Amino acid sequence: MRLVIAEDHALLRDGLIRILEAHDLTILSAVDNAPALDRALQDPDADGAIVDVRMPPTFTDEGLRAALAAREARPGFPVLVLSQYVEQLYARELLASGQGAVGYLLKDRVSDVSEFVDAVRRVLGGGTVIDPEVIAKIMARRAAQPVDRLSPREREVLGLMAEGRSNAAISHALHVTEKAVAKHTNNIFTKLDLPVAADDNRRVLAVLAWLKL
Repeated sequence: MRLVIAEDHALLRDGLIRILEAHDLTILSAVDNAPALDRALQDPDADGAIVDVRMPPTFTDEGLRAALAAREARPGFPVLVLSQYVEQLYARELLASGQGAVGYLLKDRVSDVSEFVDAVRRVLGGGTVIDPEVIAKIMARRAAQPVDRLSPREREVLGLMAEGRSNAAISHALHVTEKAVAKHTNNIFTKLDLPVAADDNRRVLAVLAWLKL
């Protein structure tokens, strides 16, 4: 897989290159500003991108905008966005299309190399990955809303779904059977009024519904 990296901090950019190349991923280009990122994302050879939210020249949300534009031009184009801070809106915007192959992680996660590379591979494989701190923030807010239709266990399952976990991984994390996880996910889809569709799409839609707070 050939990736575009956009990160204006030279040390982190170099670290990302080294980590990903060490795990058999090819870096097609590595850039440090928004105009260069726009050009890099137009390369038809790019299979995905890892993008900092805030890039020169204005350090607002240039990276995120470039990522969204790339996905509009190439639906389903895998993008993992890195951010310095927890910002629920970023995750919501990335998921707004209802498609997979997106991720939003805090930059601190890069230090756990195996988890970071696993997240990259999940996004490249069409999955969704949302940072656990964003999930914790949402859970804390939802805890104050007694009208929530999901049970505590269903919220746990949905939180792990938001991290991009498969049913098998959720089963392992919660020490329950995969059959039980499948039942919980079906309950989640029903309670969130999600129509019958491919399970991967419904997982994305469920997470998106959960983020709309």
